[in-house]
Amino acid sequence: MSDTKQQDQVTKTEEQWRAELTPEQYRILRQKGTERAFTGRYWDHHEDGTYRCAGCGQELFGSDTKFDSGCGWPSFYMAMDPERVELHEDRSFGMRRVEVTCRRCGGHLGHVFDDAPDMPTGQRFCINSASIDFQGR
Repeated sequence: MSDTKQQDQVTKTEEQWRAELTPEQYRILRQKGTERAFTGRYWDHHEDGTYRCAGCGQELFGSDTKFDSGCGWPSFYMAMDPERVELHEDRSFGMRRVEVTCRRCGGHLGHVFDDAPDMPTGQRFCINSASIDFQGR
């Protein structure tokens, strides 16, 4: 890891995270929770702009890569920069998935699936609304 990335890392205590995040954001970002399908504020959101990590503010996804996958969560076919997210094997709940986290703060964002053949990358980044904030253009 480069010195720049190490300096850019956001490290906080769990008490600090709890104080700064809403209970729902804390449950999802820090405890790897998931919001129910079709309940998050961005699953049916169509404005132009940028989606940032709700934990640290890092720009993660652009509205130009958002698509309606029908799954009930905001879906993107790629991150703005692959270096801004990390992918991890997730075998929780008896499933085999790929977890997506923010590289800067380690916050849980959602999962990525290779089930979007009509998209340029073939991928669907299925992201929890509570783990991101939107900034319009």
